[in-house]
Amino acid sequence: MIRFLLSEKQAGRIPKEFFPLQAGVGNTANAVLAGLGNHPDIPTFYMYSEVFQDAMLDLLAQGKLLGASATALTVVPEKLKELTDNMDYFGQRIVLRPQEISNHPGIIRRLGVIAMNTALEIDIYGNVNSSHVLGTQIMNGVGGSGEFTRNSHLSIFMTPSIAKQGRISAVVPMTPHVDNNEHSVQVVVTEQGLADLRGLGPLERAETIINTCAHPAYRPYLHDYLQQSPQGHIKHDLSRCFELHRNFMAEGSMLPDAADIEA
Repeated sequence: MIRFLLSEKQAGRIPKEFFPLQAGVGNTANAVLAGLGNHPDIPTFYMYSEVFQDAMLDLLAQGKLLGASATALTVVPEKLKELTDNMDYFGQRIVLRPQEISNHPGIIRRLGVIAMNTALEIDIYGNVNSSHVLGTQIMNGVGGSGEFTRNSHLSIFMTPSIAKQGRISAVVPMTPHVDNNEHSVQVVVTEQGLADLRGLGPLERAETIINTCAHPAYRPYLHDYLQQSPQGHIKHDLSRCFELHRNFMAEGSMLPDAADIEA
């Protein structure tokens, strides 16, 4: 993420002062924000987001984050105490707005927000499931990711490539639930790498996501799926597209014969 944003700045696609950032909730988003805050080449920046979370308070304290606009505070009790104990400092740097303002498409677009949201899983064409495990069981709400993804200057989704010691792959042939579709998702990131999908056709998107974002243990399966699927503008084998999910439901692992995979 850091290398990508710095390369965008170097290419002049984002200004040297940076556009405002937006981040989803959870450990992944907090870790990325902390990484941005610790990197010496990332300039000071503002945030225009829906939720204010732990890492943002640390960045304000460090002076890396100049100010934050949000709708809600989602911080652990220790961070909330830090905020209230230092209200003279933080109160001047945090503004909470109605959701109709924080998530307003026109404001997001005019500010040129860089949106960084989290995903449960991503399919090989860039469709994102942010909310439902196996497409049926809700894990969390979609939040404001839709408004920010569709209207931001850059729409980025982040997720670990595997979960449950590798029994689950976050990159699958087809997501059984879609919160943000391939037309709105520009960049996909896992700990394996970053896929810049801008300007790519469906097959190029699939190959890029598999090669850069999928865990190596799952790449042979995903390549085989893509190669064996019938020809079409978007290649899918409807008899196999949810095979990984069915394997997990039946065997407790998307690759039943695989041992635990190291992250």
